[in-house]
Amino acid sequence: MPDWKYENKYQGLVCGIDEAGRGPWVGPVAAGAVIFLNRDVNPEILENLDDSKKLSAKKRERLYELLLKEAENGNLTYGIGLASATEIDELNILQATFLAMSRAVQQLKLKPQIALIDGNRLPKNFICPAEYVIKGDALSYSISAASILAKVYRDNLMKEMALKFPAYGFEKNAGYGTKQHIEALKKYGITSEHRKSYRPIKEFLNAG
Repeated sequence: MPDWKYENKYQGLVCGIDEAGRGPWVGPVAAGAVIFLNRDVNPEILENLDDSKKLSAKKRERLYELLLKEAENGNLTYGIGLASATEIDELNILQATFLAMSRAVQQLKLKPQIALIDGNRLPKNFICPAEYVIKGDALSYSISAASILAKVYRDNLMKEMALKFPAYGFEKNAGYGTKQHIEALKKYGITSEHRKSYRPIKEFLNAG
């Protein structure tokens, strides 16, 4: 379970960063950035924060709403950054993820002294000093909160995209390669939001 150990290593404003949507075949990659300005937040948040993949969609959505409420109350500041499917194709998914992270930090109301980034790689020439934290979304409250915000925000985007492209099941699969998604690709082809550099989409295009 997460705690404040990593945040406590530093003086000043510490920002947690995590991404959502590196694996899907379609849509943007999203990144969240969170600074807790006051640790005395709704206890339900701290009791339930964890790696977003371990939580049910219902619990993630509940935490998302609670985090937004704390932002309204001035207890945290957050940013969401996106990199589009086109940018993913142009840059590669790792560099596009770093771009989304930089955009998320730019959305914060205050500039952090240090960013804690989930994973095992750091962006070059990042917008602020940074430390990576392996499995950080299960270790740091700030990273975990960023993980929740990025995941739910992106899932909501995919639900909106499903209205435009209803055959692919994006509201359920978030752009991953499910059976429904593959069947729709065979029947209707790719959409403008597909990541053409991804091998399954490349193979589909080459087969056509």
